[in-house]
Amino acid sequence: LQWLRNPGPQHEKRTLFGDMVCFLFITPLATISGWLCLRGAVDHLHFSSRLEAVGLIALTVALFTIYLFWTLVSFRYHCRLYNEWRRTNQRVILLTPKSANIPSSHQSLLGLQYLKRNSKETIV
Repeated sequence: LQWLRNPGPQHEKRTLFGDMVCFLFITPLATISGWLCLRGAVDHLHFSSRLEAVGLIALTVALFTIYLFWTLVSFRYHCRLYNEWRRTNQRVILLTPKSANIPSSHQSLLGLQYLKRNSKETIV
C-alpha cells in the first residue's frame, strides 16, 4: 500500500493496473477457449477426425503456454519493480523507551539494548 501511495513514477503503477485488467480479462477468456478447444477435440475423436483433434489439442497447449509465459513474465517484472522500490525506500521508526526512574543518558543506552533484542525495526 505504501508503494501505491508513493508519488514516484506513475508509469509503473499504470503498467501494474493495466496488467491486472488484462489478467482479469484474459484468464477467463483463456480458460473458456481452452475448454472449448478440448471439447472440440473430444468431439472430433468421436467422429474419427484425429488430425483435427490433434490440432485442437496443440492449439490448447499453445494457448496455455503463452498465457502462463505472459503471466510469469508480468509477475516477475512487477516483483522486481517492487523489490527495487523497497530496497531504495526504507521506512525507519525511531523507538524511545519511557522510564521515569533512570536518568536520560542511561535510559537511552539501556533502552537501546532492550529494543535491539525485541524489535524487528531498524534502530537509529
